[in-house]
Amino acid sequence: MFENLTNRLNQVFDQLRRRGKLSEADVDVAMREVRLALLEADVHFSVVKSFIGRVRERAIGAEVSKALNPGQQIIKIVNDELIQTLGEPAPLNLRGPKPHVIMMVGLQGSGKTTGAGKLARMLRSKGERVMLVAGDPYRPAAVTQLQQLGERIDVPVEADLTITPPELVQRSFDKAEKGGYGIMIVDTAGRSQLDSELMNELKSIVDKVPPVEILLVVDSMIGQEALNIAQGFRDNVSITGLMMTKMDGDSRGGAAISIRSVTGVPIKFIGTGEKLDALEAFDPGRLSSRILGMGDMIGLIEKAEAAFDQQTAQKTAERMMKGHFTLEDWLDQMKQMKKMGPLAQIMDMLPGQFGQAARQVDPKDIEKTFKQSEAIINSMTLKERRDPEILNASRRRRIAAGAGMEVQDVNRLIKQFRETQKLMKMMQKTGGKGLGRLFG
Repeated sequence: MFENLTNRLNQVFDQLRRRGKLSEADVDVAMREVRLALLEADVHFSVVKSFIGRVRERAIGAEVSKALNPGQQIIKIVNDELIQTLGEPAPLNLRGPKPHVIMMVGLQGSGKTTGAGKLARMLRSKGERVMLVAGDPYRPAAVTQLQQLGERIDVPVEADLTITPPELVQRSFDKAEKGGYGIMIVDTAGRSQLDSELMNELKSIVDKVPPVEILLVVDSMIGQEALNIAQGFRDNVSITGLMMTKMDGDSRGGAAISIRSVTGVPIKFIGTGEKLDALEAFDPGRLSSRILGMGDMIGLIEKAEAAFDQQTAQKTAERMMKGHFTLEDWLDQMKQMKKMGPLAQIMDMLPGQFGQAARQVDPKDIEKTFKQSEAIINSMTLKERRDPEILNASRRRRIAAGAGMEVQDVNRLIKQFRETQKLMKMMQKTGGKGLGRLFG
């Protein structure tokens, strides 16, 4: 979602890096471009004004004038101030007696129900006993949607359309308390706009079962309107945190940068996709790094750890370093890569030149290549996968026909595989010095 902003900022930084010394005029030109980039990204004007003022003050001060590389120093200042603007990380408050009640609130279509399912999955994966409560009897199929999500993540869902949401929450709390549940997540009803009826119902739920967290779910695609929505809810119920959804969408991202400064409410989670595992605890340092085009290696490692089977990965790595890398191993690696999520997100997390180079390639082209490679390898016999040297012309024709492709596609795959094998052998001989070429 920050692609345009990232590109604009990197153009400014490239200009700064080329200069050995920076005058006050150079800083002013750079700040003007940064200001425009932030405003175009839909960052609130008051936040932009404050941000630029702080960066400029530091940029014309001693820490830049005495730096060996002034351009890099300004990038560091921008990163520091962006982290400050995004706010401190704020983990869930799970202190006190159980069950802890977490309310999901927001307008209709913001993603509350899916957000509740994602949060339940995340907390369950950390060992918590979680219950979901379907407190939205008004939207068609809202209860059914939550029940289906609950089945997928093996979390019970309490629902009853014959009683009011406050009564359902009270009854569910008693059941959770007796059943030894640690967390109860309430999916409340949304409206198409802020209204007194919605707010009164939320207040009634809070009066019956005081929550430890009231998370406002905000669609990041709606831009600065998200600020007005956050302020409207905050004025009626004690919002403790924000969940920004659709952060993978084609939005400008300004709401995520502005919302903490304008409302004072911390961002606690960001939704990065439609799948139930596409929820991240908000980390301002990592988000700032991604906005500035510096990648997010920690996030990438976490995705890899969640997707890769550790024992399989270790065995494959050992075979690779011994030069025993087969097409079967290659197929396993592709399958593990696909588990990490959309390739566009993975590319976004790559740092520096790796990220810039990766973003020049259309993720759809890579996904298409993955599918073709998978189809070709699946058309081979086990013996052929483990020993590609036996792949003569007739075997290649058979494999191409089985995969629904041309012989040239099979030849191309085998050529790529052999090049990879050569690099593995070179790394084995040089103790890993060929890694740069492998990434290139």
